[in-house]
Amino acid sequence: MAEIRQRKGKGPARDETYRTAIVEELDTSESDTPAPPKPKPSVDELVTDEEEYSPWVDILRVISFLIFASCGLSYLVSGGESFFWNMRAPPKYMQLDWWKTQLRGPIYLTPAELATFDGTDESKPIYLAINGSIYDVSLNRRTYGPGGSYRFFAGADAARSYITGCFAEDRTPDLRGVEDMFLPLDDPAVDAHFSTAELAALKEQELKEAQEKTYEALAHWVRFFENSPKYSKVGYVKREKNWLDKEPRKKLCESAAKGRKPRKIPGAEE
Repeated sequence: MAEIRQRKGKGPARDETYRTAIVEELDTSESDTPAPPKPKPSVDELVTDEEEYSPWVDILRVISFLIFASCGLSYLVSGGESFFWNMRAPPKYMQLDWWKTQLRGPIYLTPAELATFDGTDESKPIYLAINGSIYDVSLNRRTYGPGGSYRFFAGADAARSYITGCFAEDRTPDLRGVEDMFLPLDDPAVDAHFSTAELAALKEQELKEAQEKTYEALAHWVRFFENSPKYSKVGYVKREKNWLDKEPRKKLCESAAKGRKPRKIPGAEE
């Protein structure tokens, strides 16, 4: 009996050890289980975060950048004249009439049609022509319109007057003989110092130089209008074929003729 009791006494101890091992094994397996995910923010919490964000800061940044960029571009386009686009003579591509001309193409006017654009009709632009090209000078109506100092140029191709300075008398594109204003006057007393061959060669050289001066005098004004940011080229003067042959040859105007000087004696001091 005693032996049986001892065996029973040993039973619970073994069961306890087995139970402990199972508990330890269970505890170990539970420690490997991942932590539960954090709860997602509620709708109320999201609405609260959105209400705290203000777009005005970003709007102010964009506006500040646009203002700064506009000032910089205005300074660049105006050649340093203005930061705020208030230029006295904006570039051609910033003028509405220039874009209309580009889309419409060049116009062709007869001298009679061109004469109607002299500024007397305020509903029309002011046109002038030089060397056959027509320019819109409406932006300077005070100068080229009625009563202006350059009113003689409006409504006509007055190429000759740009060279001679005779605005009222030379409102014509006829340049024949205009080079005479750059030629020296003949003087028998002076010419006697040259041989016939020398005088002929001298006159040929003088004529060549006078023609070059005539060309440069006209080219100066052609370049002025061609490159002007205020005046845009709108078309061309339309004339009959060989029209110049039908025109009487003009004499040199008085003021241009008075500017001529006599030929100098070789070796004479100026």
